[in-house]
Amino acid sequence: MTARVFGFAGWSGSGKTTLIEQLIARLTAGGARVSLIKHAHHAFDVDQPGKDSHRHRVAGASEVLISSANRFAVMHELRGEPELSWQQAVSKLWPCDLVLIEGYKRAAIPKLEIWRAEIAKPLLFPTDAHIIGLATDDPLPSAVAEPNLARYGLADIDAIAAFALKHAATVAG
Repeated sequence: MTARVFGFAGWSGSGKTTLIEQLIARLTAGGARVSLIKHAHHAFDVDQPGKDSHRHRVAGASEVLISSANRFAVMHELRGEPELSWQQAVSKLWPCDLVLIEGYKRAAIPKLEIWRAEIAKPLLFPTDAHIIGLATDDPLPSAVAEPNLARYGLADIDAIAAFALKHAATVAG
């Protein structure tokens, strides 16, 4: 299967899940079939109210696939097998218009970084050439030169949705 993919990177607590939830709702309201792959670094339970996977599904994602070193879902126990690469995860999805990928920070796909000063973590874009945009409501640290990236406020959902659609990469899954 070939798929159009676009990624999101940011530290825990930066607002990735909330932003993606809003994007899924906006894109699906416009008629797009959207799927999501969320990489988890720990054991996880699927589809409990309040969990990311449940929130994304309720927002309208056609399919939610979460991957960690222990298992991935649409439920499959790995039982010691290696965790999925993002490409393998994409190959597990049904055809759709856009696959959003949260996590897989090192993936060689176009990504939007979500950053908040209050998290007190460094920006990722200086060390990741695949980050092509930045979503933040905060001024950048003075030591960081203004990036040559597209820049959006966290509430600019329409503009971010258009950016993701425009810059999604076509990959073989």
